[in-house]
Formats: sequence, structure tokens, C-alpha cells
Amino acid sequence: MSIKGRKFAGKGEAVASHYAFGPLEDDIIIKHRLLTRTTTTRGEPPLKKLQKKFTTFALEIEKEADNYNDCERLAKAFLQELNTFEIPLLKSKVVIDANVREKENFNDLKGEINKQIVQAQADIEDLKRQLEESKVERKHKEEGEAIRKLIAMQPPRSETQKVITELEKEIAMLEAENTASSRTLDLRKKQFALLLHVVDELQNTIEEEQRNLVEEMRNVVDDHNKSGLEDATMGPEAMAVDYQVNP
Repeated sequence: MSIKGRKFAGKGEAVASHYAFGPLEDDIIIKHRLLTRTTTTRGEPPLKKLQKKFTTFALEIEKEADNYNDCERLAKAFLQELNTFEIPLLKSKVVIDANVREKENFNDLKGEINKQIVQAQADIEDLKRQLEESKVERKHKEEGEAIRKLIAMQPPRSETQKVITELEKEIAMLEAENTASSRTLDLRKKQFALLLHVVDELQNTIEEEQRNLVEEMRNVVDDHNKSGLEDATMGPEAMAVDYQVNP
């Protein structure tokens, strides 16, 4: 079967091919060739040739004549043709057996490959798990290294303890000062309260004295006014008496 006008399409396009026969005709032709051992479309098929030779030999035998030589000749030709037809069959059988063994080997190989694929998938999952564990372990190591560096940057324990002791002393001194300040503040509050009380008492005393002074002045004024009024009432007579008593 010849191929005519095959075209190659670009990337992403289907390849268009033109054949002398369609796919269905190709299948029929291939099946016929396999059954008749015909390798080309030209010439007489081997099975038909074998059939003709057998038919010619059978017809020659059925003749009632002295044709022994012709029968022997036709028998040899038939056997030769049969041998010629049988050789490709034996080759085909060998090929079929080889293909069967190859198929069995392929199935065994396929099963082995499937097992290897399953094992590889399991190994991949195990490696993924190990990778995750390694990542976590590496992260912990990095964090530990960072903490170690941070600790290394810190001063020694003795110096830290010394600083803590000094800070505790300062805290104790500050607490003592705070206590003293609190006591002083309480004393000042009491003194200030006493001072306010004294000022309040003093202010009350002053106000009381001022009220008393005002009251005394008011009494004096009232007494003075009364004395002046009495002198005015008893004036001429008193003067006369005084004149008489004291010439």
C-alpha cells in the first residue's frame, strides 16, 4: 500500500495524511494477507496457488489413464508448493511464540515495574517524611544555635550575680529611703495639721478679741454718751452749787 501526499502540520495542528485506502479497507486487506500469506496486492495469493495445484493433482488422479508420471509430477509440484506455503507458517508460529513469550516477559516486567513504582512511591513518601523531620530538626538546631549565641553574648554568671546583688542593695536602700520619706511625710502631715489647728484657734482667738474690743468700745461710747447727757441736764444748778461751795 502506497502513501500519497502526506502533509506535516505545524505545532498544535493535526497531521493530515491521504492514503490509497481507508482505515476499514486497510484492516480488511491486512487480515486477508495474514490469512492468505499474501505480501503484495499483485500476483496470485499463495493459498489460491496451493489450491489450484491440489485441484490439478486431484483431477489428474481421477483420470482413468496411464498418467502416473503426470500424477507424480503434479504431486511433487503440490508438495513443493505446500512446503513453500508451510515455511512462512512455521516462521509465523515462531514469531507468535516469540511474541507470546515476549508478552509474558512484558507482563512480568510490567508487574515488576508496578511493584517498583509502588515501592518508589512509598520511598518518596518516606523521604518526604524524613525531609519534614529534617526541616524541623534543622529549625530546632538553628533556634538552639541562636539561643547559644545570645547566651554567649551575655556576661558571665558571676558578673550577673554581682550586678543582681548591687541592685538588691540599691533596692533595699531605696526601700529604706522610701520608708523614711513616708515617715517624714506622715510627720509633716501631722505637723501641718497641728499648724492648721493652731492657726484656726489663733484666728478664732483674734476674732473673739476683736469682738470683745468692739464691744468694749461700744460700751465706752455708750457710757460717754450717757455721761454727756447727764451733764447737759444738770448744768446751771450744778454750776450754782459749785459756785456757792467754792466762792
